[in-house]
Amino acid sequence: MFETRPDRDAEVVLIGRSNVGKSTLMREITGHTFDTGGKPGVTKKPNHYDWSSEDFVITDLPGFGFMSGVPDDVRERIKTDVVRYIEANAEKILVGILVVDGKSVIDIIDRHSGPDEIPHDVEMFGFLQELEIPAVVAVNKMDKVDDRDERLDALAERLGLYTPWQQFAETIAPVSAKRGSVDPLNEAVREHLHEAKRDDLFKFF
Repeated sequence: MFETRPDRDAEVVLIGRSNVGKSTLMREITGHTFDTGGKPGVTKKPNHYDWSSEDFVITDLPGFGFMSGVPDDVRERIKTDVVRYIEANAEKILVGILVVDGKSVIDIIDRHSGPDEIPHDVEMFGFLQELEIPAVVAVNKMDKVDDRDERLDALAERLGLYTPWQQFAETIAPVSAKRGSVDPLNEAVREHLHEAKRDDLFKFF
């Protein structure tokens, strides 16, 4: 199912739960329209946006986590596929963009923080770090958030980062994809591309 990846040596991936706005964000970055589902779980396989003249691809991976109307085993399989894809391509992935919903992410993380349970978002963030893939958390839908700094501080804490969140501008990027407000994300991604000596890819962000 995930064998459609173009043969490129440089990649940026978007990962995150269903319905956090990954596909909208992808459209904002690439200027290219993808199927964005009105319902969760529409993206079942990776969407690759490939510049054939460039050795570079941006990939929107299927959403994981709870999806209404989607059976547990299907959800688990999607998450396993996403994890395997990232592991298989880790050496080529220059940045992993973890997209979260700024309005609900804290509640979701807190609801799933039991002694035996690591919330998906925190787990994915740690997973990227484990694989030494630079992670940027795109905190989407920030136009709907009133207590912006408190919310972002709370998120930083749950990801194991210090507050205030502003110290981590290369890791936490508040955006509103629907409104086309994605500058903090572009800047964070460029920071990591620069570290990877890939300033040639700045034109995409």
